[in-house]
Amino acid sequence: MNDDETHGADESHPISRRRYVAGAGAVATVGLAGCADDADEEFEEDDGTNGDDTGDEEPPEDVDEGDLEIVHWWTAGGEEDAYNALLDGFREEHPDIEVVDNPAPGGAGSAIDTVIQNRVLDGNPPSTFQIWPGQAMTPYTDADLLEDIGDSVWDDEMREAYLDDVVDLSRPAGDLVAVPINIHRLNNLFFNAEVLDSAGVDATDIDDPQGLLDALETIDEETDATPLAHQTQSPWSTLQLFEAVFLGQQGADDYASFVDGDVESLEDEVREALELLVEYSEHYPEDAGSISWDQGNSQLIQGDAAFLHQGDWAAGQYQGTDDFEYGEDWDMVAFPGTTGVYHSVIDSFVFPTNNPSPEATEQFLNYAGTVDAQERFNPVKGSIPPRTDVPMDEFGPFLTSQFEDFQNSTSQPPTIAHGTAVAPAIHSELEEAFANFNENLGVDQAYEAIRDAF
Repeated sequence: MNDDETHGADESHPISRRRYVAGAGAVATVGLAGCADDADEEFEEDDGTNGDDTGDEEPPEDVDEGDLEIVHWWTAGGEEDAYNALLDGFREEHPDIEVVDNPAPGGAGSAIDTVIQNRVLDGNPPSTFQIWPGQAMTPYTDADLLEDIGDSVWDDEMREAYLDDVVDLSRPAGDLVAVPINIHRLNNLFFNAEVLDSAGVDATDIDDPQGLLDALETIDEETDATPLAHQTQSPWSTLQLFEAVFLGQQGADDYASFVDGDVESLEDEVREALELLVEYSEHYPEDAGSISWDQGNSQLIQGDAAFLHQGDWAAGQYQGTDDFEYGEDWDMVAFPGTTGVYHSVIDSFVFPTNNPSPEATEQFLNYAGTVDAQERFNPVKGSIPPRTDVPMDEFGPFLTSQFEDFQNSTSQPPTIAHGTAVAPAIHSELEEAFANFNENLGVDQAYEAIRDAF
């Protein structure tokens, strides 16, 4: 059997392994979206030519008919605790359903892509799997490989409770096919309060991305700390920093045009963001090319770095550190220029076709969309719920503040770096562009690669 055959996929969903893997993009070296300890793992790029060699992953041997098999990448620290809290709640409501946990660990879902692609194409999908809603799902929806759950799961009460933009991300091709369970914020600028005080820098006075450069220069002059604890070992961090700078400079409307592919009309704006990144790079750690994002975050905790741009999962490291208190030792502001924006990273679960346990899967997706599920999961995960009616009593001051910012936000744009805003093939090309940019800081080359990616 060759790469162009469907490997047992349902004839009603004709798609070749080569076409699917190409459409889904490469499994590239990426970091972590809302996950902590996997951040420094790296994965060999899959360019779509080795479809049969990535392994025809089979479900675990202990999966019986009717069992609920869940594939996810939450295996480290607090994310694993959050996932287990979710399962505890589900088992309380459905003790008769056997849950089979089948993790595919890897930074930002880089390993799960291969596992799911092979299994879906081979006609033996798991009951459900973790995926970013939005454009990350388009290879599956284009091939009609996800079931419409608009009637079976998304009842009127659930639709009313979810933010409209989150509901829209759950139906990239029209039908509702996903249940989002959390929202992370990406446009955070975290800082060590003592370092900023010693430099005479007030983060709340920084109005735009250029003002951040001025603050980095001041910190460089006044302290021995690294101004910006940024890693360049993997391209995703610089891609997400580019997003933040572009949003801060140009606003949400131009960002929306950019992710829609209108790059050439925004050439000057894209170049402006890239040029500022070149200047930022003078203030990265000396070992930026060999550290992971969480190692950079540790520098901030230790007082060896001032700022870090990262998703709110970074706060989990702070909260797990003794004598490092929110509002006293560390704090955050929205990335300069993005006040009122909640740059979103979202996780969800889906209902694949050829489902081995449709009844159990429907029960799980129904539960994942409830207040109880999201109240258990999100405080531990370090994220906020996509439902607007979840009590915030257990979320603590930082996440409560994030939730208030979310409620008061004027826009909640999806992220490029974490797969929601652009199709997987474009995402892969952009990561390659920023991998090269990390190496050579070439604005012309980076702009052309970004333009060509769309």
